[in-house]
Amino acid sequence: MIKRQTVDGIRKMKAAGERIPMLTVYDYPSTLIAERAGIPMLLVGDSGGMVVHGYDTTLPMTVDDMIFHAKMVTRASRSALVVVDLPFMSYATVPDAVSSARRVMQEGGGQALKLEGGQEILPMVRHLTALGVPVMGHLGLTPQAQHQIGLKVQAREAVAARQLLDDALALEQAGAFAVVLEVVPAPLAEAITKRLSIPVIGIGAGPHCDGEVQVWHDVLGLYDGKTPRHAKRFAEIGAAIEKTVREYAEDVRAGAFPTSAQSASMPLETLKEALEG
Repeated sequence: MIKRQTVDGIRKMKAAGERIPMLTVYDYPSTLIAERAGIPMLLVGDSGGMVVHGYDTTLPMTVDDMIFHAKMVTRASRSALVVVDLPFMSYATVPDAVSSARRVMQEGGGQALKLEGGQEILPMVRHLTALGVPVMGHLGLTPQAQHQIGLKVQAREAVAARQLLDDALALEQAGAFAVVLEVVPAPLAEAITKRLSIPVIGIGAGPHCDGEVQVWHDVLGLYDGKTPRHAKRFAEIGAAIEKTVREYAEDVRAGAFPTSAQSASMPLETLKEALEG
């Protein structure tokens, strides 16, 4: 029987000095592949708004959208801890957070939730964790606040860096089981990782966090154009898919596909009877 990863298991990975790979997924087949590859923690990210839905930002994603994707992922998942993003403004108040969490976990099947923000979300984190909801924090470049903070490296100045550290410590104190640090200076991320007893998962935060999270489409090279600085294209799957689809279209146009190998047959007598009947 396959044993599912747990929040406690993720914490123990940090304690043991074991690095934690995390990856976004948004559908059934991607989840099957990610789990076969041994990814212990999967994120149903609101980044799907951009890489799957085609929006310019994550902001249009709704609780219903997150439930839609979470259902596909949790139907396929057997071994990973599945974390689901709560989308923009779905946890602005404690009642909002409880309502959104209930729906995402009951309807979507997620085992943990990720919330963006620091001091301002502490009441929601405390309340959810007190109710038994595992919460992952997210600090630094928080995409849901991009119109306010911009898409740039965060916490480069001393005051902002201190605030980021204080926010991370406060999230740990409030009950978060892990924190994502996105696009912050590597030395700061290293210092925060050493200060926290909970796992710190980086994305654009250097090599010294406890783990790393990346977007499925960036890792696989599914899109043309410039790759984010914090990402590495481990393959060019997009180009391989395009080549395959082009070959398929050319074979259809040339009459080379389908052939008898992909066709069913029937006795000529049966066909003649049918046509003359």
